[in-house]
Amino acid sequence: MSDSQSGQAVVIGASGGIGSALVAALQAQGWTVTGLSRRSTPPLDLLDEASIEAAAGQLKASKAPIRLIIDATGFLHDAEFSPERSLRELDPAHFARAFALNATGPALLMKHFLPLLPRQGRSVFATLSARVGSISDNRLGGWHAYRASKAALNQILRSVSIQMQRRKPEAICIALHPGTVATRLSEPFSKSGLDVRPPDEAAQDLLRVIAGLTPDDSGGFRDHKGLEIGF
Repeated sequence: MSDSQSGQAVVIGASGGIGSALVAALQAQGWTVTGLSRRSTPPLDLLDEASIEAAAGQLKASKAPIRLIIDATGFLHDAEFSPERSLRELDPAHFARAFALNATGPALLMKHFLPLLPRQGRSVFATLSARVGSISDNRLGGWHAYRASKAALNQILRSVSIQMQRRKPEAICIALHPGTVATRLSEPFSKSGLDVRPPDEAAQDLLRVIAGLTPDDSGGFRDHKGLEIGF
């Protein structure tokens, strides 16, 4: 029996480009999917722990076990902040927002949603990180708040995976780099020659990687091709 037949999936950030594509792809595979975002019912806001707890609480009453949770949230820029190119552009408010949305928010998702995964049988929690969050792969510098907040996310994911292994040995916690996807997040930074892929293609790649994971992969960081990325 496949995971889609034995349980259900949850996509957080379901209103975004990758999130909505993941919902559609999972439904096409036969999953029962709950998509959560600030505009969903119930709403989920990464900056509001009460909303995260309430959304998880509603899912707790579900009859079918939750076998897959994907955190498809992320912050790179908005009307106020853009990735820094130099030290002169460092701004504590920018760092605070990046960490709130890229590290603290996902950590709170783990706090409230990981207990929903069953104690027995395969289950997966995947969070979208970014290759630029890799310290060992950093050869260009810049983008300080985004890089640091994604590196923090990777560390949190790794620590949580170790604790999860003790209680739910078949559960998998993984950080995934989706590549450069044609969404509002990446649009201002796409350039000629960059491999920019449509969200539906990225979603298929990510689900293919997730399907091939084993508990030995838990705590890792992989790209959309399934290749390991150094922390």
